[in-house]
Amino acid sequence: MLSQLEHLSLTTDGRYATDRELMFLQTYLKSARTRFSAYQRLQKAEVAIVDQVYQKLQAMDPTLLLSGSMDLSAKWKRDTVRVLRYAATALLIDDMETYRERFLMWFQTIMQSFRAERSCNVTYTVMQEVIRQHLPPQEADLVLPLLELSRSMLGFQKS
Repeated sequence: MLSQLEHLSLTTDGRYATDRELMFLQTYLKSARTRFSAYQRLQKAEVAIVDQVYQKLQAMDPTLLLSGSMDLSAKWKRDTVRVLRYAATALLIDDMETYRERFLMWFQTIMQSFRAERSCNVTYTVMQEVIRQHLPPQEADLVLPLLELSRSMLGFQKS
């Protein structure tokens, strides 16, 4: 939404926008109530979602969040909450592009420096399953693409 508004502002400099140029606003307004509801549900369920993802990860692979003998669970939790919150904001304002460019690209560098791609891949795959349990389908359909984008960018392992 923000990037679309910025683009609209630049392209309509000194003139009124056409109906076609304003179409994205109408699309947003049609989904606004669902976006607000999903955002609020994510906010209320954040602790439960992250805990449920953590429990599933531990059941799948108890060594996933270990680096040698160091337990990275606390760092994983902070990072996972951060991604979920940024994704929720992107959901609310309908701006996947800004989410990708201003958050995920930066965070990808950090995750790569910690060699956390594998845990990110698993985390955001599992989180998509968990989100389906916490949100109605219409709301989940709005957030799942953001989590898939997170998985693909943060979980990507360079060869």
